Amino acid sequence: MKKVLKTTSILTMLIVMMTVSAGCGKKTESWAYTHEPTEEAIALYDNGKAVFKGEKYTYTKDDEYITLTDKDKNETKLRYEMNGDTMTLYEKSTYKLSSEEEHDGLVGTWTQDNGWSYVFTKDGEFSEEGIFFGHYTVDEKDSCIKLMYSDPIEDAYLYYTLNDDELVIDYPWPMIKTQQN
Repeated sequence: MKKVLKTTSILTMLIVMMTVSAGCGKKTESWAYTHEPTEEAIALYDNGKAVFKGEKYTYTKDDEYITLTDKDKNETKLRYEMNGDTMTLYEKSTYKLSSEEEHDGLVGTWTQDNGWSYVFTKDGEFSEEGIFFGHYTVDEKDSCIKLMYSDPIEDAYLYYTLNDDELVIDYPWPMIKTQQN
């Protein structure tokens, strides 16, 4: 009887260990913002799980988007572009037209709840956060804004959706593979 109990216990432990190890998944990708190279921002696992900014999701990935789905089945589509060993990840930010302001397309002052803002003028000039300035062009076909900074900063391409007094911008964040401390 002791032998049967011992064998049963060993088999049970093996089954539990195999189930746990198979359910965890292996990390296939780990990315950090270039300004925080040791802080993982997004991790993708071979079992379809993901962690983005500390939150758990399931995910699918194609050549253009990483689609994250939370436990309530809400989806977030993150556009991305691979550049060799680096990635540009586009994160959505929502801006509201400043109070009572008239606007023509993008022209106007757009502000987030946290106070961050864009100002687009009819003369093709922009201000980002009141700190960065330059000129912009709009590709309406691809819903893309090209920001050409006056400072020696690389041009940025923002994808956007405009709904009356709401502007949703997919902002590009340069990413690198997470570095170990």
